[in-house]
Amino acid sequence: MGEEREVLGKIIQILKPMVPEDTEITPETDLATDLSIDSLKSMEILAQIEDTFDISIPINVLAEVRTVEDLATQIKKLI
Repeated sequence: MGEEREVLGKIIQILKPMVPEDTEITPETDLATDLSIDSLKSMEILAQIEDTFDISIPINVLAEVRTVEDLATQIKKLI
C-alpha cells in the first residue's frame, strides 16, 4: 500500500506542472479528458516517468492507460 501511494505521489508531481495550476489530480483523473494530455505532453510525461522510476515503458502499455491509477498500476508492474 505504501509503495502504491509513493508511485501515485510521484506521478502527480510529474503531472502538476503540465496542467493548469488549480487542477486537482486524483487516482481517478482521466489523463486525456480531465487533464487534456495530448500526444506531445504524454511523451514528455513518459520520459520523466522513465527517468524518475528508472524503467522503460513499452509503447503497447499505453493502450491500457486512461487514468492516473492505470498509469501507476503499469509502472508498478515495471518496477
